[in-house]
Amino acid sequence: MLEILKSERELIEQFLETLRALPEVKAELGTQDFVGLDGKRGYDVQVDLSVADKSLPLFVAARKAIYPRDVRQVLWQIREFIHRRPAEKGGGQFVPLLVAESISPGAKELLRAERVGYYDSGGSFYLSADGAYFFIDKPPPKSLSRSMRSLFSGRRAQVLHGLLNRHQDWLGVTELAEQVNVSPATASQVLAELERLDWLVSRGQGPSKQRHLREPAALLDAWVNQLTSLRPLVLRRYFVPSTKADNLLARLGQVFAVHNVEYAITSETAAQCYAPFLSGISQIRCRLLAGSAADAAIGELGARVVSEGANLAIIETKSSGDLLFREQVGGIWMANAIQVYLDLLRGEGRAKELAEHLRKERIGY
Repeated sequence: MLEILKSERELIEQFLETLRALPEVKAELGTQDFVGLDGKRGYDVQVDLSVADKSLPLFVAARKAIYPRDVRQVLWQIREFIHRRPAEKGGGQFVPLLVAESISPGAKELLRAERVGYYDSGGSFYLSADGAYFFIDKPPPKSLSRSMRSLFSGRRAQVLHGLLNRHQDWLGVTELAEQVNVSPATASQVLAELERLDWLVSRGQGPSKQRHLREPAALLDAWVNQLTSLRPLVLRRYFVPSTKADNLLARLGQVFAVHNVEYAITSETAAQCYAPFLSGISQIRCRLLAGSAADAAIGELGARVVSEGANLAIIETKSSGDLLFREQVGGIWMANAIQVYLDLLRGEGRAKELAEHLRKERIGY
């Protein structure tokens, strides 16, 4: 408890320094702690803020991290405090503000909608009061960035993929884990994180507890926002001779089937199958499970490595988890629409335009 107390007081000191750096602003810590948004926490404090000689008392509550689910509780506590305050303190303007090491984007939106101030360790600051308005939006602190980045990579991403593809269903931990080839512990961790972000609803208790993804669009948007921070796709570019573009897809399907290669066509070719948009495609992109069978298939195709003029690009995968929810279309394995959408957004040319068309016409959220 003492260590938590120390870190949160340091964050409050950082907040005070930020205030003092603003023009025509003075800020001092109140002389005593108050029983505020959480009566058990004596380190909630009052900050005496002066903006252009206008006095604004800030009632500050410190938290480790704030997610949308936490905001509802905080708002309830604020309303309770406002209800008690006139009798206890003689009324006056009440300006609540939360400081935390990290505040998720969704939580910030909710706080702004309720005109509740906030400050995080990354330097983001919002305050709306009579006679004063401040809004400083900075990149999230590293702790939140790392947490979000890890959520959209590796086996955790497989859990997200499962939830997005079954967003209309109620799912238990074991059922979801089996479907996406991860451990129940990994599935449980991801579900808990999404609940904190307020993107899931739950029902039941214990082993029979189920979750439902009520905000698939918010989850997919968050995934898109993380693409630039994820490891770039590594493409092996080939030219397959004596094969017209229209026939190359069928040829790939035949050869991969003979060699029992696990694969999924993605990007423009798959998007065209799901939601036609372009008049023609010059290159096929394929997710391919690496191994001797894949090497043999590529050899039979007569494909040679090139730096330009490629008509086949291979994205090597090390796990079948990267091929989850693939679909057969005309005897050819296509990556699932969610994977195709994400791959398109990491592509070039008109790929991003095609991605938005695919999301509208096929994904639907």
